[in-house]
Amino acid sequence: MAEQGSALLYQKKTMMESEDWWAVWLGGFVFLLGLGPIFHFDLLGWVVKTPVWIDFAKCAAPASAAYKGMSGVTSSLLTFFFLLVITSVGIIGMGGNLKKYIVGFTIIYWMVFFCMVLGNNAYIAASPDKTAAFKIPWSLGLGEMGLIIAMVLGLIIGNFILPLAKFLEEAAKPEWFIKTGIVILGAAIGIKTVEAAGLAGTVIVRGICAVVEAYLIYWPVVYFISRKWFKFTPEWAAPLASGISICGVSAAIATGGAIRARPVIPVILSAVIIVFVAVELLLLPPLATHLLYDEPMVAGAWMGLAVKSDGGAVASGQLVDTLILNKAASVLGVKWEKGWMLMAATTTKVFIDIFIGVWAFILAVIWTVCGLDTRRPATEGEACAPVSASEIWHRFPKFVIGFAATLLILLVIGLIYPGAVKGAKEGADQANLLRTLFFALCFFSIGMVTNVRKLWAEGMGRIVWVYAIALFGFILWVGLFISWLFYHGITPPLVK
Repeated sequence: MAEQGSALLYQKKTMMESEDWWAVWLGGFVFLLGLGPIFHFDLLGWVVKTPVWIDFAKCAAPASAAYKGMSGVTSSLLTFFFLLVITSVGIIGMGGNLKKYIVGFTIIYWMVFFCMVLGNNAYIAASPDKTAAFKIPWSLGLGEMGLIIAMVLGLIIGNFILPLAKFLEEAAKPEWFIKTGIVILGAAIGIKTVEAAGLAGTVIVRGICAVVEAYLIYWPVVYFISRKWFKFTPEWAAPLASGISICGVSAAIATGGAIRARPVIPVILSAVIIVFVAVELLLLPPLATHLLYDEPMVAGAWMGLAVKSDGGAVASGQLVDTLILNKAASVLGVKWEKGWMLMAATTTKVFIDIFIGVWAFILAVIWTVCGLDTRRPATEGEACAPVSASEIWHRFPKFVIGFAATLLILLVIGLIYPGAVKGAKEGADQANLLRTLFFALCFFSIGMVTNVRKLWAEGMGRIVWVYAIALFGFILWVGLFISWLFYHGITPPLVK
């Protein structure tokens, strides 16, 4: 029954049904609204921001000074209704249960929003150089802690409050939320590219180099370990190698489809991947901050290479960006511009994602030439055949198109019309507040769908061992070495 249901993973979806395309459309819509200040229209100034606070009455406020007469409560409500409406349109398009989604999203949103507010309390989030301004004797200096609080809350609900998790599952969509956020993020990176073109070019070149590492170093080693040490069949070993070494769930599903593995296999692997992403989100950003606070771009690229999901990699880049900026200001007395470590993580991950479809095609050809479809008794319609060009397009992560489009549009605007940069930056910053909320929704959702007890109950111990050995045995450290090799000595621009 599980196998029959999971077969849906391989059914082609129309553009209206595709989560990736809806991420492009929703992210693109927010991006277009963010262009308003270029033409002197403040279309997103009402979006709520949650600044660092010591007085709870000041924990929320509208983004733009043009809306200074608006209360934080009103701004919060408007932001909620805006996100509810645009995501509900997507749910309708994808054929979801609208009523369950609206109820579930409402509950999830407000839990996540208050996690973000709590995480920005001055005792938690204020950087060391700002404690005097808040008249407090100390602070943990853990900016973006609201994201971690949201994920921990999701873990608690997903593992200990199962009826609530079941009730909310229609609205817990980590990949959709993060993909939409990444499309919006392209605008912010486009602006940064205009402001510091030399450094941005360096990041992009090194992002391309990351592809070589992920596909030609990680993948063969994980495949070898799976086959020789743990005796997995090729049907299991290939999706497992892709999931661990490339980009998690998406790569496991694409590889499984390319080699015509039984659909249940990437479903099981996805459960393991999600658990490890949650572990990495908790451990790697603090470790990178401790080891690499004087090498910020190394830390950002490391997150992109080490955390094996789109959501996890970008989210860890966000955490590292804030944690290292705070520590560098305190320990080194240096104030770098924010967002560059996030850019390194995101760009690295996106370039890896771009080649998923190509890699799926390569594996399909190899499976055909080598006769690896003999891994199990053949059944009708499951012959292993090369993937067509249209199949590559079908498996290509469409949100990458949205990310590239928003980045390139603002890059072109900034280069051709330098006078528009100020307005474009203002609009991108406002859109970025919505991106942060999408990230926070992703964090909570990742936690909620990570059911550790179910994972062990289904007897996935061998898969966990392969993942643990590969990740902690060499992927983390090879990724750190490659990141150091390409980014050592490169730092973000100083705050002007």
